[in-house]
Amino acid sequence: MDDHGDDFGPWGWEDENNIHRTEEEWTMIAVYVRHAANKLGPQLPLCLPGEPQECGRPAQQHVVAWSAHLKALAHHLIEQSTPSEARGAHAAGPLYQRRLAELRASTALTHSAH
Repeated sequence: MDDHGDDFGPWGWEDENNIHRTEEEWTMIAVYVRHAANKLGPQLPLCLPGEPQECGRPAQQHVVAWSAHLKALAHHLIEQSTPSEARGAHAAGPLYQRRLAELRASTALTHSAH
């Protein structure tokens, strides 16, 4: 996958993210997301810093791009696995939104504890 979301523009000018991590932390997350995506679909390249096909993009950009890839793989898996269009719409809509709300709430609790 050569698509790292570069069509949105260059990285580095935004500082709106309220989650601050080190480059090493972003790299670890990128590796985990890539591993999860690789379990479901075509292999994502080894292009993080220090890897054989190093692309020069920051690890945080890999987390975002590969998470989008993983989300697309999951949505496609829902579409392929559902016994009916209505169940697929429920899983991709209300069920997904509930899970996302739960994750946001648990993340908010974690950040407010610090």
